[in-house]
Amino acid sequence: MKASHRLLALLVAAIWGVNFVAIELGLRDLPPLVLTALRFVAAAVPLVFLVPRPSARLRYVVAYGLVLGVLKFGALFTALAAGMSAGLASLVLQAQALMSVLLAAAVLGERPARAQVAGVLVGSVGIGMLAIGSGGHASAIGFVLTLFAAASWALANLVMRASDETRPLSLLVWSSLVPPLPLLGLAGVVDGGQAVLDAITGLSWRGLLAVAYVAYVSTLVGFGIWNRLITQYSIARVAPFSLLVPVFGLSAAWLLLDEPVGPTELAAAATVLVGLALVVRRSTADRTNATDASEGREPEYAPAATA
Repeated sequence: MKASHRLLALLVAAIWGVNFVAIELGLRDLPPLVLTALRFVAAAVPLVFLVPRPSARLRYVVAYGLVLGVLKFGALFTALAAGMSAGLASLVLQAQALMSVLLAAAVLGERPARAQVAGVLVGSVGIGMLAIGSGGHASAIGFVLTLFAAASWALANLVMRASDETRPLSLLVWSSLVPPLPLLGLAGVVDGGQAVLDAITGLSWRGLLAVAYVAYVSTLVGFGIWNRLITQYSIARVAPFSLLVPVFGLSAAWLLLDEPVGPTELAAAATVLVGLALVVRRSTADRTNATDASEGREPEYAPAATA
């Protein structure tokens, strides 16, 4: 991966780390499913009238919207509302890195290098450390919902990769039309129709700012860059960069929400960083692939889009 693309991946990690604070603030004024629905309404309108239609088939657009919008973010926002702290959620959610690599290998036939597998495993150990050591800081339902959100994110990565989309931003914007109605319907069942209406009509400035951040900065900028990287590189090379999200998430939650960061959290974050270092370094498999390519042999890894 180019150095400039690594910097973009780090920028996305920082954006998504702060995103957990924005969600936490938004949930003080809005029910979780309503906040999620407004996120995608803002992400879709008015850009849907300005960007071209995705090149991918309609089923990929709908599937991406349902998996990312309804399953992943619906579960994540509900987990935060159920007592999952922002910092802890930012770390547990990164179980998606290991899930993404395993799904890509099983479904798309992507062959990650040994260093990438080792890095994801080490990073997952860091997440496990925090799950064991900090389990008392989160409700059981919050923890389970966050893991479900991680699995949904891994599936969304797979959908994006399989779609062969040439305009990732278009797919992101047009797929944002899918989640609002299912989410508002679920919110009506869970919270009641009147509560949903009151939340929308009584939206405060804090709620508006939270929606603006999660829609424009986190969704359009963050996922716009992320999806572009996913279409250019293998999932195994991109997904592990999300392991840095908890470092920014824990820091932002500590600075802005006064969430405590103890020895367990610090040790887990350090372990995650070691895992990421294994992923991004020039592995032996990368060097082998470069040699094979120069000698006319088929490399060990070929991106799914061109294989």
